[in-house]
Amino acid sequence: MKYYIIAGEASGDLHGANLMKALLQYDVNADLRFWGGELMQDVGGELIKHYRDLAFMGFYEVLMNLRTISRNLSFCKKDIESFNPDVIIFIDYPGFNLRIAKWAKQKNFKTHYYVSPQIWAWKENRINSIKRDIDHMYVILPFEKDFYEKKHDYPVHFVGHPLIDAVTDRKQVDEFEFRKTHNLSDRPIIALLPGSRKQEIKKMLGVMLSILDDFPEYQFVIAGAPSQDYSFYQQFISDPNVNFISNKTYDLLSVSSAALVTSGTATLETAMFKVPQVVCYKGNWFSYQIGKRVVKLDFISLVNLVMEKEVVKELIQDDFNSRNLKVELIKILDEKERTRFYEDYFELEQKLGGKGASKKTAELIFNSLT
Repeated sequence: MKYYIIAGEASGDLHGANLMKALLQYDVNADLRFWGGELMQDVGGELIKHYRDLAFMGFYEVLMNLRTISRNLSFCKKDIESFNPDVIIFIDYPGFNLRIAKWAKQKNFKTHYYVSPQIWAWKENRINSIKRDIDHMYVILPFEKDFYEKKHDYPVHFVGHPLIDAVTDRKQVDEFEFRKTHNLSDRPIIALLPGSRKQEIKKMLGVMLSILDDFPEYQFVIAGAPSQDYSFYQQFISDPNVNFISNKTYDLLSVSSAALVTSGTATLETAMFKVPQVVCYKGNWFSYQIGKRVVKLDFISLVNLVMEKEVVKELIQDDFNSRNLKVELIKILDEKERTRFYEDYFELEQKLGGKGASKKTAELIFNSLT
């Protein structure tokens, strides 16, 4: 069968790749065509557009790129019609995907959505278009099932979180070899995860690096996103004691003592590796002012949202500064805090539903088509 998959971000590339691997177990002749990244491309099929050309974050940024977004929407519709898939699988990325879904439903394509848009946070009225345009929804957070089914009378499949598979199924890293390969000393590591988009890296990385001199007994290592070249990061790196490792975030987290993490999927990834973290976020001022008025959440990190309490400290907008970052990093490097993190992270993993999200989703999709 023919599968058309649309993932517009780095996290979607990861989830899409694992879903594609699982689909191929059920449908060995699957014809895969997709928007995504290197991880999906490594599985097979044909990459049509890379997510680095799609990811516009924030109200202001979207406004400034409306023409590009419009061209991408038009191209996507033509490409789908030409490919004529048996099913379209949308992975998160709701601003784009829900527009395509509306058109696709009118064209009688089968529509499946993996990784629900976070309409429980904002734009809850999107439930109307989801009910109208999405044949099957696969949710990955435990509270989403009640949100859809009890509050909005829309049946969904809770499949668990795919990050659990991505982390537990990976090849274990040899710490000695990892340090040797990347010219790291034997000092404990503080991992810096400044995000995957240029605009968020620009906002985050300078502040993260500003506390370097306050922790001389540690080494700071930047986790480079696969979507960005090292040349882009060089403008922020003036200290020779700062290390940079591209596209090895999981290996880096597996040997890190603590992490400073930009809010997003990376907060859950860090938690899966049982690494104490400070969650950071700073956006465009205009986008932030709008966002804080429309987002209806007590927390921004997925760790805290799932746990329904503050497990990790969140430094947001003006609170994300050198002084606060130093204070919070000192706290999480304390051994008692490490024990507390480990206990909370273990409970988090249980709430996320255990292993098998990609396989469950692939089986449901395949069975719905046969």
